[in-house]
Amino acid sequence: MLSVLSYGRLVARAVLGGLSQTDGRDYSLITASYGFGKDFRKGILKKGMCYGDDACFIARHRTADVLGVADGVGGWRDYGVDPSQFSATLMRTCERLVKEGRFTPSNPVGILTSGYYELLQNKVPLLGSSTACIVVLDRRSHQLHTCNLGDSGFLVVRGGEVVHRSDEQQHYFNTPFQLSIAPPGAEGVVLSDSPEAADSSSFDVQLGDIILTATDGLFDNMPDYMILQELKKLKTSNYDSVLQTAQSIAKQAHDLAYDPNYMSPFAQFACDNGLNVRGGKPDDITVLLSIVAEYTD
Repeated sequence: MLSVLSYGRLVARAVLGGLSQTDGRDYSLITASYGFGKDFRKGILKKGMCYGDDACFIARHRTADVLGVADGVGGWRDYGVDPSQFSATLMRTCERLVKEGRFTPSNPVGILTSGYYELLQNKVPLLGSSTACIVVLDRRSHQLHTCNLGDSGFLVVRGGEVVHRSDEQQHYFNTPFQLSIAPPGAEGVVLSDSPEAADSSSFDVQLGDIILTATDGLFDNMPDYMILQELKKLKTSNYDSVLQTAQSIAKQAHDLAYDPNYMSPFAQFACDNGLNVRGGKPDDITVLLSIVAEYTD
């Protein structure tokens, strides 16, 4: 059985396609999650919100709705370290900070920074690395505040078109920016970026806007036009419809990842960097699909 995560069974008054904003109304996100673990972890949901080495969280506070995804760097497995532990602990820590109200909606980088530094100060040894993307909807101001470190990311779709997107951060081909905790004495050897290096943005959203937050397992296997084709099937803003569309997107990305003849975005990027690569990229896939709706208790 495929693993499913769900959140936000709110009654939406928004109609897809985008309604004009009206001051005085609070907004919220109706969000569904779906994903796959790579290889032997396929379809298995680990404890918490984790698909393989990916992790995510969906949290609500009285002032904001907050989403996050993180992709654990698989190379740590060669050194006997479970890559999912770092990403899962980072996301759980960020989720707790939000639920405790220890954040400012306009500063998602602050959430990521606080979460990461808690990991550094953890008395229980933790090694690993991960990318991270955090999205915050400020209910009252109707603004979306985002930060992205590495090659996970988000899209905002309105009227069938991408109107906002995250910028991918790479040091060089297939080496994204990442947060890391290295073994003692190896701090200068293991690649590690500051959470303050995350790309951040803030912009207004409208009722009916669609927000897709995902790890690179999605974006490496599905170009924008395929994602937009799937999102066109989302005709209503009720939770079940959001979940069904999230499932459809994740399943298509998973199928393409194992197609040896498909010219995936990852393969195209590899070719652009002088490598002879074809096919999808098998990877963990995490999809958080959200719709901006009028807030209701």
